[in-house]
Amino acid sequence: MRDHTKLRAFELADEVVMLTYRITRQFPKEEVYGLTAQMRRASISVASNIVEGCARESQSEYLRFLEIAFGSLRELHYQLTLARRLGYCDEDNYSECDVKMIETEKVLGSLIRSLRKH
Repeated sequence: MRDHTKLRAFELADEVVMLTYRITRQFPKEEVYGLTAQMRRASISVASNIVEGCARESQSEYLRFLEIAFGSLRELHYQLTLARRLGYCDEDNYSECDVKMIETEKVLGSLIRSLRKH
């Protein structure tokens, strides 16, 4: 088993969760069961799938969970842009989270590519 706490991808994913919760606190109350909940679930899914993948014995299962995490991250990235377009997220918060998500996508994508080569 792998130690998820030693992965840069997990550290970044965890930071994305914290940013997502901070940003979505400011969303309108009518979005509590809509975009707010969806974004929070997607952000948690990224970090959680990295953790679950690390607990798997086989390399192929590990890779599969990392790919699921990457998919959730891309979903979240879209939802963030939607929140900005709807006026729920100001430009400063959007930019901070966008930069963090792009960094996370790069790091997680690199990890996935390196595992595919083996």
